[in-house]
Amino acid sequence: MTTTTVDQITQRRRGTGLIAHDPALSAGGYTLIAPQTDDGNVYLIDIEGRVAHQWKMPVRPGRAAVILKNGNLGYNGNHANSPEIYGAWSLWHGGDFYEATPEGEIVWRFEDPTHHHDARWLDNGHLLYAGCAPVPPGFAERVPGGTAHGPGEAMYGDVIREVDRDGKLVWEWKAWEHLAPEDFPIHPGFGRTHWPLVNGLDVTREGLVLMSLRTTSGIVGVDKATGGVKLHIPPSVLSHQHAPVALANGHILAFDNGNFRTGKHVAFSRVLEIDPASNEVVWQYADELVNAFYTAYMGSAQRLPNGNTHVTESATGRLFEVTPAGEVVWEYVIPWFAEYPDEAARKYVPGRQNSVFQTFRYTAAQLPWLKVSAS
Repeated sequence: MTTTTVDQITQRRRGTGLIAHDPALSAGGYTLIAPQTDDGNVYLIDIEGRVAHQWKMPVRPGRAAVILKNGNLGYNGNHANSPEIYGAWSLWHGGDFYEATPEGEIVWRFEDPTHHHDARWLDNGHLLYAGCAPVPPGFAERVPGGTAHGPGEAMYGDVIREVDRDGKLVWEWKAWEHLAPEDFPIHPGFGRTHWPLVNGLDVTREGLVLMSLRTTSGIVGVDKATGGVKLHIPPSVLSHQHAPVALANGHILAFDNGNFRTGKHVAFSRVLEIDPASNEVVWQYADELVNAFYTAYMGSAQRLPNGNTHVTESATGRLFEVTPAGEVVWEYVIPWFAEYPDEAARKYVPGRQNSVFQTFRYTAAQLPWLKVSAS
């Protein structure tokens, strides 16, 4: 029974929609948002926070939505018939991919119920995504660390797949065939059900497949021809990060969540630009009050054409833009709140929320079909 007129959703009570904007320093443009709990609604907002376009997709998002090179929407939907592989699976699986025109017509669909977390829609029309499968017998015993969630619970390992427009498998990589488990221990704060839990993907200009390793921490770059690791940013640089992005200068942008940051008494998130040749952090953003910027799960960052960085603080639905000097010049809080529709997901993340996996900023030139004036 409601006994007060005060809004009981803390994040909404603090303010939603456009919070701040400096037109002189912001890159401008349009931001694409697929809220996790808003029943498949996808919004394109302008720089003033107004909805400029909207899609209604057949299923709720498993993860993110993007605008493709052809102007269509690429949508990572939550597969209705994905098996409950392990406890938190319903929270982060996708597996029902759609391509939709700006008018909402579905022109392509691909399904893989084993998909989870990230996917990349490649320029050649292929789809690169993370799946999982049970590790071979005897392998789990070789993986150090982690906390067992239940007796006899199986361990799943990551399988990265690339499919073409016909849905044909053109490349596959299995973590247990290429990573030495002894070199990638699970942090004690995570369970042992999923190793190393690839939560982010990208491709470098040299063709390496970047993979963010959530439960072990760190980023690897995999050679597609051999499957071997050619690049490794270790846990000493990152703390259980998401969303590695290959920049044009050869560096890697990453959302550093900071769940179990060594030597720190508070949890806080950062955005890092890393030179993979030396693993040196060449640029970073953290809030002046470090714990004022933190999301324990999800999160992403995108380098904008003017050198600014668009940041998604996922758990709070807070999106903001910072300059190279670290000044916030735009901030927006997602106003769409709801509970996860399925009980299994609510068990792990209860309550009404405005969370989002990743968001992306686009210029007016990337949206020629949009019938509004450029911002």
